[in-house]
Amino acid sequence: MNKRLILTGLCVTCMNAFLWAQQVVSYTTDVTRTWDMTLGQTTLGTSKSEVPEIQINPSVRYQEIDGFGAAITGSTAYNLSLMPAEARHQFLQETFAPDKFGFSYVRVSIGCSDFSLSEYTLCDEPGIEHFALTVEETKYVIPALREILAINPALKIMGTPWTCPKWMKVKDLDTLEPFDSWTSGQLNPAYYDDYAQYFVLWIQAMQQAGVPIYCVTPQNEPLNRGNSASLFMGWKEQQAFVKQALGPALRKAALPVKIYAFDHNYNYDNMADQQQYPLHIYEDAEAARFFAGAAYHNYGGQPAELLRIQREAPDKELVFSEASIGTWNNGRDLEKSLLRDVEQLGLATVNGWCRGSVVWNLMLDNDRGPHRGEGACATCYGVVDIDNTDYTIITRNSHFYAMAHMSVAAKPGAYRIATNEHAGEGLTYAAFINPDGSYGLVVSNRGEARQVNVKLNADAAFVADLPAKAVVSYSWK
Repeated sequence: MNKRLILTGLCVTCMNAFLWAQQVVSYTTDVTRTWDMTLGQTTLGTSKSEVPEIQINPSVRYQEIDGFGAAITGSTAYNLSLMPAEARHQFLQETFAPDKFGFSYVRVSIGCSDFSLSEYTLCDEPGIEHFALTVEETKYVIPALREILAINPALKIMGTPWTCPKWMKVKDLDTLEPFDSWTSGQLNPAYYDDYAQYFVLWIQAMQQAGVPIYCVTPQNEPLNRGNSASLFMGWKEQQAFVKQALGPALRKAALPVKIYAFDHNYNYDNMADQQQYPLHIYEDAEAARFFAGAAYHNYGGQPAELLRIQREAPDKELVFSEASIGTWNNGRDLEKSLLRDVEQLGLATVNGWCRGSVVWNLMLDNDRGPHRGEGACATCYGVVDIDNTDYTIITRNSHFYAMAHMSVAAKPGAYRIATNEHAGEGLTYAAFINPDGSYGLVVSNRGEARQVNVKLNADAAFVADLPAKAVVSYSWK
């Protein structure tokens, strides 16, 4: 099976065309790409004896779902800008349209990231009065976001800084020695108010450009000093910054933008004094009221941490905000990565109470770029990769399938609902009830081809045919 797909040949029939009475719509992908988001249908109301059961109980609801998607980095937006307009629109329509694959959540950097075209912030000259969007936003990122918003106006956008302006940095909080470096350093408390205003000005500038912001995190990977653009921000600092400056500034500006704490790994980079980072922040009631919840990455630790955090802070939300694929973890080899990424980034996150999951670069080129120099990832793949000879040929990687399979089954505003835990060895799954009353189910099958009965409130719903080593998403009314 040819893994490279010609954009002009990518045309997914609208799922709604199949949602007639007594029918269940399915999308199937297997590790060989024999099935590649392949549409199918089966009959509602059937069952087979002596077949294992996935039991669904819609009367037990868990978290609301915000959506699934990928980051619109500077590199992604640049690659999109080089595509022929018709091909770009076709790709974005297929990816983001609610009646197609329905990606509905993206993440963007506030200033540069490790996948920007240069190192910069939005206020490199000292003094917050010098704040301004740069060409990376105005020429690349904002046009890409506006084109996506025209396709899916309900798109949710998370904003995250990789570093504050260098003039706000100090080497450490004891000496407060100025620190003129993109990498590492800490935020000088003397600039808390200016940096909070930096967030406010960015949100307002994006809104004025027609790009509404849903949420922010105060710092990408706050425990990582080594990223190509980075800032160390332990939980005490983040608690103080949001409590004293960012939270009040957003409220004063009447900006109903959520703040998610942390935005880093499940294992807190093995730092003893940073374990359960969000829970420490929430201990201060005044600070906690400014935080909607916490965001997590998966570069260290296990998603079971989500369950622990939810158990200790059930009133706070969770979201999964970043994962990467590349040469080191076989993101293009579906035999090794498809089921792993569906299970870890889709099913484990929602079963761990996340309201959404967002992976890293939506689109890189076939040279894994453009990417920056030292400290940036030269070995990363995109959710999709585009051939940079003519910018029309796309390769879908494992992260595309992970997000697409979740998005077609769980729409924004859906609720995760209860299921039985064990319908068979090698099966992982999650079920949802959507705002229109339809149901969604995503099943990962690590074993041989098999059938399972899907039952709704103990009544027969349908027989699910699961190919070997495949993921299948179902929707029905």
